[in-house]
Amino acid sequence: MKRLKNIISILIKVIYFICLSALLLSYLAPYANPQSFWLFAFFGLAYPFIFLINVLFLIWWIIRWKKWYWLSLVCILIGWMNMKNLFHFGGGTETKRGIKVLSYNVRDFDLYNWSHNKNTRKKIFSFLKDESADIVCLQEFFQGDNGYFETLDTLAALTRSVDHHVKYTLTRRKTDHWGIATFSKYPIVFKGKVPFKYKSNNICIFSDLKIGNDTVRVYNMHLQSISFGYADYKFIEALKENNDTLDVDDIEIASKNILRRVKRAFIKRATQTEKILAHINASKYPVIICGDFNDTPFSYTYHSFAEKYKDSFMESGNGTGNTYIGDFPSYRIDYIFHSGNFTSSNFEVLPEELSDHYPISTVIMRNEVMK
Repeated sequence: MKRLKNIISILIKVIYFICLSALLLSYLAPYANPQSFWLFAFFGLAYPFIFLINVLFLIWWIIRWKKWYWLSLVCILIGWMNMKNLFHFGGGTETKRGIKVLSYNVRDFDLYNWSHNKNTRKKIFSFLKDESADIVCLQEFFQGDNGYFETLDTLAALTRSVDHHVKYTLTRRKTDHWGIATFSKYPIVFKGKVPFKYKSNNICIFSDLKIGNDTVRVYNMHLQSISFGYADYKFIEALKENNDTLDVDDIEIASKNILRRVKRAFIKRATQTEKILAHINASKYPVIICGDFNDTPFSYTYHSFAEKYKDSFMESGNGTGNTYIGDFPSYRIDYIFHSGNFTSSNFEVLPEELSDHYPISTVIMRNEVMK
């Protein structure tokens, strides 16, 4: 019995040190470019779970009054400042002054009836009309020209936009278009696109808006997703349901495929981030940056933007701000950043489950009120 206890004790300590090491490695994720050090990105993706396990170990050692709790406490505190990116409370004062900005991945307006509800598109339209935002940035936008799924003119009218900027990444049959769109209640005086090095379904557009006597540049982007296939989703679903039909070979093949896709997405987002930030940093106008970044607050992508621009959630949001509601674990992956000469308030993750993302909105005002 004593020998068994010793074996269990050693095993617990081995697991403990593995978890501590994983926690420390996760702290490097925001600073390590996945193009060179992609392994750290996986630890960053798993950070909330790694953190929770280490907190449980800390409680375990305290209850048992073991000296190891000091080591746990020190390792947790080393990365404590990074926790502010994941949780925020006391979101500041509310105001209706300023520019209301809304960003939403609409998932093609449920083109393929993923929701099994034929009214989803109408509900999205109704939601956008009711929100009455001044600037609306939509990702995974779809437009059909043959009359059965027209969205562009309808949304321009419903959002009472005076101008819009749409760019397509894919067109089929000359009538079906997939891409990204920005709707504005202010005139757009210039439109452009940030070029990527390779052809991609991902995209970043920018629109120069004339607001009073000022010009503000709005970026709308959809960065590289993991692009899970049908087999990947079936595997994840089977794991959730503890499906006993999966054998070791199936698990190994599916796991490797998922890890390969995640790694590729980390690397592509890093290259996209560098291109976009180089363009934004050269802007002669103050900027508002919206979109589906497909990366968590503990990532190289997020850190690269947050290092130079303000995260509106961190200024006026509350809670975890999770925006993804698909099959993968929920994270905050949709953001609205802005230049330092702006202040944001009223940040909200809006509880509309009409896509695999929640929409987000905030009110942005220049520190010196825009004329």
